Order: sequence, then structure tokens, then C-alpha cells
Amino acid sequence: MATISSSSFVISPNLLQESTKPFRTHLQKLNLQPHKPQFLPLKFTHRRLNAVAEDTSVATADPSSVAARRLYVGNIPRTVTNDELQKIVEEHGTVEKAEVMYDKYTGRSRRFAFVTMKTVEDAAAAAEKLNGTQIGGRDIKVNVTEKPLASLELSVLQTEDSQFVDSPHKVYVGNLAKTVTTDSLKSFFAEKGKVLSAKVSRVPGTSKSSGYGFVTFSSEEDVEAAISSLNNAVLEGQKIRVNKA
Repeated sequence: MATISSSSFVISPNLLQESTKPFRTHLQKLNLQPHKPQFLPLKFTHRRLNAVAEDTSVATADPSSVAARRLYVGNIPRTVTNDELQKIVEEHGTVEKAEVMYDKYTGRSRRFAFVTMKTVEDAAAAAEKLNGTQIGGRDIKVNVTEKPLASLELSVLQTEDSQFVDSPHKVYVGNLAKTVTTDSLKSFFAEKGKVLSAKVSRVPGTSKSSGYGFVTFSSEEDVEAAISSLNNAVLEGQKIRVNKA
């Protein structure tokens, strides 16, 4: 029997023939490639760093300053675009952004917009000049979304908070008109019982009413009387909700 020899071993030809096919099939399935180290592109890393920097600047921005520069513009024609609105408002101050609100399903204008001015002074001037004027034959309503507190207003509200007398005999009053003050709320409930104190809740950092308040009494009987007689009563044009706090 013939054999195939090498310098170090001897292989039977029959064994070589039997193993040739599976050996070749096995090699065909292997996809041997030299390992290449993977590196992130430099520009990707750079862009990510920029994104982090942008996120940090947004997080540290003062949201109240933006609200004080932001105008609500209502009752505008449906045909008014962002650019057209910006040109109208720019006559009274520098505009950073004008954005008409659209219905996400129909794509139609919702007839109101928000305009962010460069400064608080620009916002106040634009609101004063534009409120009650006309765009396309429609009387528009323009106001600052959230006015910053003057130092005098702030001191008055701080005094109100410090003078509020809490009590276990207390009611929550909801759906208050924006015009309701602490004094008018107290006077309204004083007709039905002995009121110790009253307080209208405010949006933090502003004089804007949150639409609810609290009234305290000297007894549980006064609380029950106030709820039974004043729940759904009308105070300055709106039905109020009264229940135990």
C-alpha cells in the first residue's frame, strides 16, 4: 500500500480522501479576517460634546426670565404665518421667535400664537401697543404670559402669606376668578361664618393667581356652613368649588 510521507508524519491516502470533503466544507464556512480596532469618528465625539454643552446651558437658564419676555397673541386670523406675525410685532421691539399654534390633526391655525421678545421691556411695550389692535379685521389680544414681580408687589404678597392664620377648620376654594384677591375672598366667606383668615394661592414668583385659595374658620360648624351655602356660589363671575381642605 502506497503512503504519502512528510518530514514528520505519514498519512494514509484513504484517510485523506475521506476527510477532504468535510474538511473543505468546514473551511468555506469560516470567515477569517484580521481584527481591526474600531474607533469612533472624531466629529461624532465633538458633536456629542457640543450637545452636552447645549444641554447644560438650557438647564441653567432662568425660566422666569423667558416667561416675562413671552407674549400671548390671541384671536389672530387663521392665515397669519410666523413670519407675518414677527414683522407686525417687530415694529414695537426685537423679536427672538414667533410661533403660531396649529392643530396637529387638521393642520389649521388655532388662532393664537406666542412671541418671545429679546427683553422684558420689549415685551411690555409690544403688549401695550398691540393689545386691542386689529390684524386682518380681527381685534387681537396681547399680553405677557407671566409678568415679573415688582419689589412692592413682592413685599405685599409676602405680608399676606405671613399674616395667614392656619387652622384645622379650613376649606379649599377652587375655580377662583383671576380677579379675586385675598381680601375679597375673606369678605365673601365672612358672611357665612367667623373667618379667621384667607389666602389666594399665587404662581411662584409672580402675582398671578393659581385659581384657588384657602379660608380658615374658628369652628367645624362654620366650615360645614360655608360648604353647604357657598359651594357652587358665584364669586366675581365664576362658580366656585368649596370643600374641606
